[in-house]
Amino acid sequence: MIRATLSRRMKIWLSWILLLGFPGLLRSQSTKLYVTNSASDDITVIDLPSLRVTGSIKVGARVHGAAVQADGKRLFTTIESENALKIIDTTQDKVIAAIKLTGRPHQCAATGDGRYVAVPIRDKNSLDIVDVAQRKVVKTLPLSRPHDSVNAGSNRYVFASSMGDQKIDVLDLETMEYSAEIPVGGVPRPFVVSSDGKTMYVALSNLHGFVAADIVQRKIVSRVEIPAEHAHRKERSLEPIEVLTHGLALSPEQSELWVTSLLDASVYIYDVKANKVTGRVATGDGPNWVAFSPDGKYVCVSNTDSDDVSIIDVKSRREFARLKVGKAPKRLVVSGASAASPAEPARP
Repeated sequence: MIRATLSRRMKIWLSWILLLGFPGLLRSQSTKLYVTNSASDDITVIDLPSLRVTGSIKVGARVHGAAVQADGKRLFTTIESENALKIIDTTQDKVIAAIKLTGRPHQCAATGDGRYVAVPIRDKNSLDIVDVAQRKVVKTLPLSRPHDSVNAGSNRYVFASSMGDQKIDVLDLETMEYSAEIPVGGVPRPFVVSSDGKTMYVALSNLHGFVAADIVQRKIVSRVEIPAEHAHRKERSLEPIEVLTHGLALSPEQSELWVTSLLDASVYIYDVKANKVTGRVATGDGPNWVAFSPDGKYVCVSNTDSDDVSIIDVKSRREFARLKVGKAPKRLVVSGASAASPAEPARP
């Protein structure tokens, strides 16, 4: 009896030590989903283990892009109303810095180590390169009708899309110049790059599907048009009518590509090895962006026209929860401070 009582007291004592002495340790173990609310001034924070909205971060009107560095400790977001890039400490969910950009920003990308952030500038036909430690733009490169930038875990290479030239440029941060370009055969919308840096999947205007490109060979290797249940295009206030597919995400093990459908208010699942559609899951209205949880258990989809986020259980292929967020949610990123840095991808 005495031993059992001491054991219970020891557990209680250890619990108090953890809560009072090491709150940062408990916070670092959480996995959070950050959702930019494009028609508002905030980012919604969702705790993925509990599937609960736990707060919001005020960042400024017309928040757009979002990216995290590999260890999950810093979140970067672009603010159109202020022409600014803001840095958020994810342990506290507070803005710790604001960096002035050269114009109106779009979707940003951070290097794995968080040293640089690349930001397309829509109204200047350019790409800003931000040195995070210096808190300033260190170079600006030309980019015709820029849209998105993507990093696949590299500390050296960033990809940036040009809608005007219908291509994806590869930025080499060692030289601060473009080192390659990949034509995509249409107006590029969002795109993703495989973790080895060898393959790119690109959504295009007027395509319900995507194209796959070989980055090393710098050419398109396949065009996948996914049959839609509803062929009629719906007028949307925040997306041009020619956008049929917006969000794309590769599963952590790189075997599946999840593709949003604005025609069917769904996300399609494409097996990249078998080269076929293997499933479809209904979402909210206007599915925009896709992100996986680090463990691959959940797929998260922002629904711009219904102001919510679909949380999909990957194994069962069903919507597990739908959580209300702010107005017109778009970009999604997942931050888990315990996430390991990916290996350096192959040279493009």
